[in-house]
Amino acid sequence: MIISIAGCGWYGLQLAKSLIDMGIAVKGSSTTATKLPVLQNEGIKPYLLNLSESEKKYDPDFFACNILWICIPPKARSGNGESYLYSIDTIIALAKQYNIKQVVLISSTGVYADDNAEVDELNIPQPNTTSGNTMLTAEQLLKGEAAFTTTIIRFAGLIGPGRDPGRFFVGKKDIPNGNAPVNLIHLTDCIGISLAVIKQQAFGYTYNACSPDHPTKQAFYTKASTCAGLAVPEFIDEKKDWKIISSLYVNTILNYRYQINSLMNWLDTSVG
Repeated sequence: MIISIAGCGWYGLQLAKSLIDMGIAVKGSSTTATKLPVLQNEGIKPYLLNLSESEKKYDPDFFACNILWICIPPKARSGNGESYLYSIDTIIALAKQYNIKQVVLISSTGVYADDNAEVDELNIPQPNTTSGNTMLTAEQLLKGEAAFTTTIIRFAGLIGPGRDPGRFFVGKKDIPNGNAPVNLIHLTDCIGISLAVIKQQAFGYTYNACSPDHPTKQAFYTKASTCAGLAVPEFIDEKKDWKIISSLYVNTILNYRYQINSLMNWLDTSVG
C-alpha cells in the first residue's frame, strides 16, 4: 500500500511517521523546497506540490498511490479560499487521471455554525463563516465525484505538541462567551482516528473528530494558562453562540475510544 499525503504540516507529518511505523510506504508533499529534506529524513518520499493557479508544480509520481490524503490548510480567513478550492478542483482532476480509488479530506467542524445545539454527522452543515463555507464546498466537490470514494474527517480545534492551549488567550481580558463549551481534539486522537479508518478500511463516511469532553471555555483556558505558568485570561460570564460537536460514526463504525477523553485531566498531566 502507498499513501500520498498532500500537506505534511503539523498533523500530516505525524500521520506520515505513524504510517511508516506500520510499514506503509508514504509519499509526502510540501509547498516549500527547504522542507523536502526534513521529510526524506523521516523516511517519507518527498515531493514539491503547488496546485495554485499562478504556480502549478507537481510530479505525476506523487499521484501513483492507493490512498490520497489531503491535509492542505484552506487559509480562507486570510482570503485564500478561492485558491484552495482551485487546488481541490485540480486534485480531483489528477485523482481521476491517475486512477486513485480512495481520497481522504481533512476538513473542520467549522462547517457547523454556532447554533446553540449539539450536532453530529446526520445534521446538515450550514456554515456562517468564510472558512466554514470554503471547507463545506471542498467536501461537496470531492463527494460529488464517482471516480473515487471520498472520506471526510472533520477535526475540531487542534491541541497537542506545538499547540499549547495555554497560549491561545494568554493575558487577554473581556473574552466573550466564557461559559460556552469547547470543541477540541488532541493530535494523539487525530492520528488514532485516521489510522482506524485505514486499518478497518472504513472509507466513504464523514467523521466528526472531537473529544467527547466539553468543559467551558473559561474553565479550560484558565486552567491551561495556569498549568503553562502564563498570565491567566479573563472571560465574560456568559453563554451564547455555541455548539457541541458529537460523533455517531467514530463510535459506531470505527469503535474508536478517545485516548484523551478528559481535557481537564490532560492539562494536569501534560500541556503540549
